Amino acid sequence: MNTTLTALETPALLLDAPRLHANIARMKTRMAALGVTLRPHVKTAKCIEVARATDGEGAPPGPITVSTLREADQFADHGWTDITYAVGLTPNKCAHVRRLLDRGVALTVILDSVDAARALSAASADWPTPVAVLIEIDTDGQRAGLPPEAPELLDIAAALVGPGVRLRGVLTHCGGSYHCHGAEALRAMAEQERAGAVRAAERLRAAGFDAPVVSVGATPTALFAERLDGVTEARPGVFVFHDLMMEALGVCSVDEIAVSVLTSVIGHRRDRGWTLVDAGWMALSRDRGLAGEFTDHGLGLVCDADGQPIGGGDWIVAAANQEHGLIAHRSGDTARLLDVPVGTLLRILPQHVCATAAQHPAYAVVDADGQVRARWPRFMGW
Repeated sequence: MNTTLTALETPALLLDAPRLHANIARMKTRMAALGVTLRPHVKTAKCIEVARATDGEGAPPGPITVSTLREADQFADHGWTDITYAVGLTPNKCAHVRRLLDRGVALTVILDSVDAARALSAASADWPTPVAVLIEIDTDGQRAGLPPEAPELLDIAAALVGPGVRLRGVLTHCGGSYHCHGAEALRAMAEQERAGAVRAAERLRAAGFDAPVVSVGATPTALFAERLDGVTEARPGVFVFHDLMMEALGVCSVDEIAVSVLTSVIGHRRDRGWTLVDAGWMALSRDRGLAGEFTDHGLGLVCDADGQPIGGGDWIVAAANQEHGLIAHRSGDTARLLDVPVGTLLRILPQHVCATAAQHPAYAVVDADGQVRARWPRFMGW
């Protein structure tokens, strides 16, 4: 594939290849310096080619993290065998887990309750290949998992019995990092994540349970951690692309965001100060990112066709219907209009790239010269 942006039908999801590779190199360098294995979370990209770019040269493919068993199937089809499914396991997925194990995937699952541990132990009693299990730890009060000092931690470990299960350690995801203001706060959150996960693993070992794996995750903490002593792997995901949330946190700059939505101007409402484009919420998602805590970029920041913010970042997608995006000046002044001709191509930088990418079937991969060099499919579903 070798074409121009003007040849694409809009809306289209663009992936800037040089930025992608630079973002990957930055994270790999950081993880190497901290002495931990990079187990990238592929849920952001849901794309074989992006995962290959993250792996680099060589075979077999390296370890990955997935958020759906559909992702595990897709990556297994393309040679990945070391996969962590980082969403709490439910009994209705045990048969699917068994199928992945039977095809040679070294699958790790997570859970955070005695009930889930008992259910998995019962379901796997006759499995010829055991499934590895990590106990999910809550290090920030944001989502699932047990506090590091929770008494139930040892009860869960004790409930993982039988030949079909194998306790391997602990896993945590520090989503609280998305609410940190400034580098010092991010460094402190990274240390909180590290210390909590390591403490939980130490408690398991002291009680006689195996816990060789201490897995942490989140792009902000991975890039701002000053040390990861006791941690064995990190599972960042959004780092391959970045987005306006990462920019707000100071994790990246606008010119490091690798994904954008190409859109065309379809009209104007001069009385409302709107420029209408053909990228509505079906192309952008409704995710407003961290608008309540940081700069509000609406549903996305408006750039020219080369990816440069217009007016120094003064134009945003202020609102959207299903197939219409409404571009307005961020001041709300209706007398100010982005007065460009119908058919003008613009790029919208996403608030939350995981949500925006999920609206599209493929990436149009753009090189440094602005040419579209490839089409990389994405997959969806569970």
